[in-house]
Amino acid sequence: MVLAVCGPACAQISGIVAKAEPVTLDRVELNGRHYDNGIGTTDAASQGAVRAELLKSRPALRPGEVLEFVPGLIVTQHSGDGKANQYFLRGFNLDHGTDFAATVMGLPVNMPSHAHGQGYSDLNFLIPELVERIDYRKGPYFAGNGDFAAAGSADIGYFRKLDDPFVALTLGEGKYRRGLAAGSTGIGGGMQLLGAVEAMRNDGPWTLPEDLNRRNVVLSLSGGSGASNGAGGASGDRWRIGLMDYRADWTSTDQVPQRLIDAGTFGGRPFGRFDAVDPSDGGDTRRSSLSGEWQRDADGATTRLAAYAMAYQLALYSNFTYAMERPDAGDQFAQKDDRQVYGLNGSHAFDHTLGSLPARSEFGFQVRRDRARVGLFNTVARVVVDPENDTTRDDDVRETLAGVYGQTSVELAPWARSAVGLRADHGRFRVDHRAGEGNSGSARETLVSPKFSLVLGPWAKTELFVNAGRGFHSNDARGVTSAVDPAQGLVKAKGYELGLRSEIVPGLQSSIALWKLDFDSELVYVGDAGATEANRPSRRRGIEWNNRYVPLPWLLIDADLAWTHARFSDADPAGNRIPNAVDKVASMGVTVRELGPWSASLQWRYLGSGALIEDNSVRSHSSLTTNLRVSRRFGTKTELTLDVFNLFDRKVNDIEYFYESQLPGESAPVADRHVHPAEPRTVRVTLRRSF
Repeated sequence: MVLAVCGPACAQISGIVAKAEPVTLDRVELNGRHYDNGIGTTDAASQGAVRAELLKSRPALRPGEVLEFVPGLIVTQHSGDGKANQYFLRGFNLDHGTDFAATVMGLPVNMPSHAHGQGYSDLNFLIPELVERIDYRKGPYFAGNGDFAAAGSADIGYFRKLDDPFVALTLGEGKYRRGLAAGSTGIGGGMQLLGAVEAMRNDGPWTLPEDLNRRNVVLSLSGGSGASNGAGGASGDRWRIGLMDYRADWTSTDQVPQRLIDAGTFGGRPFGRFDAVDPSDGGDTRRSSLSGEWQRDADGATTRLAAYAMAYQLALYSNFTYAMERPDAGDQFAQKDDRQVYGLNGSHAFDHTLGSLPARSEFGFQVRRDRARVGLFNTVARVVVDPENDTTRDDDVRETLAGVYGQTSVELAPWARSAVGLRADHGRFRVDHRAGEGNSGSARETLVSPKFSLVLGPWAKTELFVNAGRGFHSNDARGVTSAVDPAQGLVKAKGYELGLRSEIVPGLQSSIALWKLDFDSELVYVGDAGATEANRPSRRRGIEWNNRYVPLPWLLIDADLAWTHARFSDADPAGNRIPNAVDKVASMGVTVRELGPWSASLQWRYLGSGALIEDNSVRSHSSLTTNLRVSRRFGTKTELTLDVFNLFDRKVNDIEYFYESQLPGESAPVADRHVHPAEPRTVRVTLRRSF
């Protein structure tokens, strides 16, 4: 398959492969235990890794907020906490995950052709205490990344072994209760068994109690032999089998119209920022998976193979327009998704020479198959009253995406290395229509994506990067197979980046990236439909400046700033602004680790303003929030942690939209700003005991 994609180039490479002497770059490591982003470790200035030590030092209001350790990425919520988060990166409102690919323990999180939105990425099953490392990338420059990775991607790895078993109990405002027990043990033959059980309940600050109930189980069995570093010379095998089961149900307070907050009353009762219009909104979800992975390192070569099977369900009940479509019954609707997902990935990387130049090549494949039943139904208090007339659409979806790739990195000189890659993806879409609107149909599409990176340096502990590549996102199979005006199956994105990373100042690692990303078709959230739809072509450009400063072994200061210019690239009288494309984001944190028995962190997060409609006549309000964590150890086994979210109790919004809605009693639809507030000051206390 790979030779079919690469053609003569692969044949030429395979004909000159020879064992090469290991090449060591002039690498400079930033002292600390937080990031693995040193000189000589990445192919782009915007690429890097986050270690578990940093994840432990800062609070997360929700599990998905661990992704905020990716510089320039902001995570919020516009509904109940059982629903996938909103993600903002590089001028994208990624809605619930479109154009940002995530994996956890090797399993994909994004869901194509999802009932709520394309690429839906629900990270609420994540257990932050199990995260060993987050490897992140931005832009479509990496051959190993496929669907949904054009803006960026993050691979979240879980520990195979814990230092000590532990239990943790968290109590907080809004009747927040969380219990976690986790541990690992050797069971002979070099194998490790790791297990974790989590239970959480929360009502939140909402007038209507959220009644979030989350249950989570993780089991993994791992083993191996020899030393396995994947960098050449060492040899050994590693393997892991993982089992995860997650379930949640909740009642949600969705976004509400600003006019209702301003009026202060609704239906003869007081109404404020934390009130709900439809008290029956909410949902329930389940995600269960079985996965296996195997890796062998021998004589400078690394072979990996991974397989997974997943069962997933979601029933989501929302009402964003209230009484505009059905004044008597209300506009609540249900989005239901019931699917099975199967996948197989493999790769082989090896050292060789290209002519007289040392090189390393990697070839791989990825196959994913989704079998889903997805539907949209009119409901009243979560009940489909008349199945025949209240079924908007009900379909069986079969979707297969297969990709092959090859990439070769060449040491051109002691101060220059390049990486050239090629990726081919083939998507097959089939829809069998059950009821309601729509039609049955099938389609297929193939896309070839070249990749290129050039790294120059280091000089004076400074590297320069040049990156270019093509990526893509898939579209919903129901749109791709539509009998009327079908959507493109695989939508191209072209990206470019110039970057610099420097450690010339002792203890300071600083990187700058100037980037550009063009999409053939934008995925845009439609508020009154509660979903995403394929829209106009777009063009984004921006600059990111990321800084990590470790002046003392126990002190980390980091600051990330990002500015984006995002526009639709075609001509349209409606305007060229992309709704919810935020212009600026920033974060700054100060972390103190193990200063005697004490640790602490203080973090500021800024989410800038963005256009809410195409003509820029309505814009969202910017927000600035501050989070605090203070921890104290009592001996070596006990730790008490205080987390304060939104420390200064600022009245800001997590998300804002602008669209038409009609409240009960209103005679006509009203175009208005619809908001979901950020939570007020929230205090949580965690007691952790190791054994």
